[in-house]
Amino acid sequence: MTQSMQWIVRLLLVASVLATSTVHAADLVPLKLALIEYEDDPRYKDAIIDARYQAQPWGRLDAAVKLAIKESKFTAKAKGFKFELDTHEVSSLDQVPGLVKALEAEGVQFFLLDLPAAGIEAAAQSSNSQTTLFNLSSLDDSLRNQSCEANLIHMAPSRRMLTDALGQYLVSKKWRKVLVLHGDSAVDQNYLEALQVSTKKFGLKLVDKRLYKLGSDPRQRYQNNIALLTAKGAYDVIYVVDSKGEFAVDVPYSVVQPRPVVGSAGLVADWWHWAWERNGAPQVNKRYRKKGKRQMTGYDWSAWLAVKVLAEAALRQEQFNPDALRADLLSETFKIDGAKGYPLNFRPWNNQLRQPIFLTSLNRVINRAPIEGFLHPVNNLDVLGDDVKDTQCRIGQGR
Repeated sequence: MTQSMQWIVRLLLVASVLATSTVHAADLVPLKLALIEYEDDPRYKDAIIDARYQAQPWGRLDAAVKLAIKESKFTAKAKGFKFELDTHEVSSLDQVPGLVKALEAEGVQFFLLDLPAAGIEAAAQSSNSQTTLFNLSSLDDSLRNQSCEANLIHMAPSRRMLTDALGQYLVSKKWRKVLVLHGDSAVDQNYLEALQVSTKKFGLKLVDKRLYKLGSDPRQRYQNNIALLTAKGAYDVIYVVDSKGEFAVDVPYSVVQPRPVVGSAGLVADWWHWAWERNGAPQVNKRYRKKGKRQMTGYDWSAWLAVKVLAEAALRQEQFNPDALRADLLSETFKIDGAKGYPLNFRPWNNQLRQPIFLTSLNRVINRAPIEGFLHPVNNLDVLGDDVKDTQCRIGQGR
């Protein structure tokens, strides 16, 4: 079924429900959503936000959530409910468990989490099993593996999905010899581990891994001087592992050998980009620009789609039942259009949203992964990230 046909079927379904609905606004059942943010989240420091680094958040996610609620208003009314959103901010991640329990006591069943991995893990471990948590922004692979939880749904891709996407592209271009520049933070080490798994998976060769240091301290000149870092060795491409983007932004055009730069600058794997011009994306971007006063990022897209999947799951119910929404949206038959050209649904073994990944420059989408020729026996989207045979998580039946 083509995308246009899918939209027609969905509109007819909404119309049929509206035609038989007699629910008045005063009778609508509230579906309570809680958006939880971290006040001191380093991803939202002014210097990071103002720099507009590639594949980084460009602002908080509340505008995307509110846009999706607005767009889902008719669907919600047709099923007899309305979204109610409250936003909460914690000054310490230690406050997350107590906040989750307090909000559950107030009847909140659905949490939208814009938190680092430690905060999401704390929320999942402290929540009631009937509560549904959406990970909007953490890429940490451990949340999809050893720390996975049955009630935790991942809207953002894993880091491995992003490194796999770039790995496919490098193979398709025959850029197999990879020089890696990496940071020493815990997040960068996790990023590096994901890259190493991807390079092994696709047969790439890491010719060297070189530690960089952000700054200009002359005592660290061999670690903060890009020319020195890239002078030696035979390689096809430079892969910068920089979870913040601060160092990576200076690497293109500062290297000694004329080689492409990928990873955290240059060619970057991202799960949304404002320059994607197909599959209804221009309309999504236009609506978001009007609401959020800036371009939409992958993080915004994840927040937007989290609300949309709840609305879509409710629409498919014969009678609205909030207690069954998680099971409905995680079912094998569930599909949603995310304006990325594929019908999207969730992996049953770790609740990760299946989705294509864009390979982007500053102002263009260069390609979309899965790259042509990279196939999977069941679902081609499962060539990105952990397949069922690779994961430590077994929250569903899998395949």
